[in-house]
Amino acid sequence: MSKYLLKGLVYLFTILTFGSLFLIIGFILLNGLPSITPKLFEWTYTSDNVSLMPAIVSTLVLVFGSLLVALPIGVFAGFYLVEYAKKGSIWVNIIRIAADTLSGIPSIVFGLFGMLFFVIFLGFQYSLLSGILTSVIMVLPVIIRATEEALLAVNDSMRQASYGLGAGKLRTVFKIVLPVAMPGILAGVILAIGRIVGETAALMYTLGTSTNTPTSLMASGRSLALHMYMLSSEGLHVKEAYATGVILIIIVLIINTISSLLSRYLVKGAS
Repeated sequence: MSKYLLKGLVYLFTILTFGSLFLIIGFILLNGLPSITPKLFEWTYTSDNVSLMPAIVSTLVLVFGSLLVALPIGVFAGFYLVEYAKKGSIWVNIIRIAADTLSGIPSIVFGLFGMLFFVIFLGFQYSLLSGILTSVIMVLPVIIRATEEALLAVNDSMRQASYGLGAGKLRTVFKIVLPVAMPGILAGVILAIGRIVGETAALMYTLGTSTNTPTSLMASGRSLALHMYMLSSEGLHVKEAYATGVILIIIVLIINTISSLLSRYLVKGAS
């Protein structure tokens, strides 16, 4: 009886989870699709067209700039913790505790830190650079822990077999371990992208809310999520806010698809 009850609960919560997801997406699409017009994609923002093109440019630069810095650091830190660090080392435990602690800190705290350190102390002002560096701090723990868990899931027998055939440590890591762990690392990257794209509080204090298209890393801007928040909070362009939500969903899907294709290509190239 308990077996069927447990199975029924699993199915119930699965339906509730996917139902909630489809309800949210359907609601946004229903309200946002009719409001997507050519004027939303004009290059220059005005109070009449409330164009989201500057926000799209800012979001793409923010995502790729953050990953460019955070991805190498996070992945190599994960490899160090699993493949090179001494098992049970106090430094390994400190790094893991620090990563877990950073993962639980509210984004508004990251925003306040970014404003005080990057914007004011280092003098970067409200800019893409301040937003990128703050985003890097936010997503690093996600990438580190995802990489670490993916590497720990690789069976040690594969490493031993590689060593037995005469392969060195570095060759084993890149030719044997990395291809197997790639899907898990990719999951961390996708989670990091989702956090960057959906962030508002931290970026409001570091990136700023400028409606201009950024021309350099020292220029201010606004992400799509922040653009949507500003439009909805003003109450004058709620329909355009829904349209921004639709574009945001599409961009996230495109970035995730590109990440998946890149991962498959890397796995093929390494195998």
